[in-house]
Amino acid sequence: MADNGKYIVGIDGGATKSTAVVADLSGNVLAEVTGGPGNFLIIGVDKVAKTLAELILDVCNEAEVNSQNVEIVSIGLTGAGRQADADRIKNGLIECWNERYSFPLKNVIVTSDARIALEGAFAGRPGIILIAGTGSIMFGKDRSGEMHRVGGFGRYIGDEGGGYSIGRCGLSAIAKSFDGRSSETKLASVVAEQFSISTPEDLINAVYKDNFDLAKVAPYVIQCAEEGDEVCREILRKEADELILHVKAIKNIIKLRNVSLAFIGGLLSDENYYVKLLRKNIMQKVEGVNVIAPEHPPAYGAVLLGMELLESSGS
Repeated sequence: MADNGKYIVGIDGGATKSTAVVADLSGNVLAEVTGGPGNFLIIGVDKVAKTLAELILDVCNEAEVNSQNVEIVSIGLTGAGRQADADRIKNGLIECWNERYSFPLKNVIVTSDARIALEGAFAGRPGIILIAGTGSIMFGKDRSGEMHRVGGFGRYIGDEGGGYSIGRCGLSAIAKSFDGRSSETKLASVVAEQFSISTPEDLINAVYKDNFDLAKVAPYVIQCAEEGDEVCREILRKEADELILHVKAIKNIIKLRNVSLAFIGGLLSDENYYVKLLRKNIMQKVEGVNVIAPEHPPAYGAVLLGMELLESSGS
């Protein structure tokens, strides 16, 4: 049977995997598939372009729609926050596609993964997202549709409240406990069990010689806090206070008296001690901010962005 419909493909390209959905022009999702990672700044433009091309074809095949009828491919990628980088991967995808297939992609837009997460969380309406994984960053969308950012300065001078910062504070607490400079913490025995770090020498070698990923400790800081460890609870209180400063700053920037906030990212995906602490502190310390669950996932946010662009262009 002939396929005469028109479609939008939305893609969320993350650091570990990518998700693609295909929808009709009314936004009804017809299929979803997953593929490889989308951080082209780490694994290269050519590899990610190939992944994206395969995702487009795979999701269309899954929905049994003709990929020639895709009106726009809307992509949000880790590392695509700067226009020059977004253009690099866009051009790489178009080149990869043209080498493989006899028909061109009609329209391609590449933006940051944060942008599509924001669009999905509030179905295109104004709002704020707090992303906390290894790092941390906040994005807000005001009434005019303009996006604003707070944080995201990286592990060396920023990323407060993210996994790297929490993990570093956790390991610092263990170092102090080794020396008797602070109270003992249950985290020390957990890190010894999970990572075979049980002595000062182990800790120094892991961090400075073996390039240990400090962010891996963050979930165990949260776990120990949940179990009543006061050292870990104090770490999370301080990190949460830093994120409160982010929330206050972006609320002032977007100039909305009342605004919704959604949590996104690995540290905030479960109803853990840290999430509960953050939500409680925001309610108590920031007036006019309502923490809600995201309405839609980021890949659907990419679809919404594509719909908006098609509408504005009159397509």
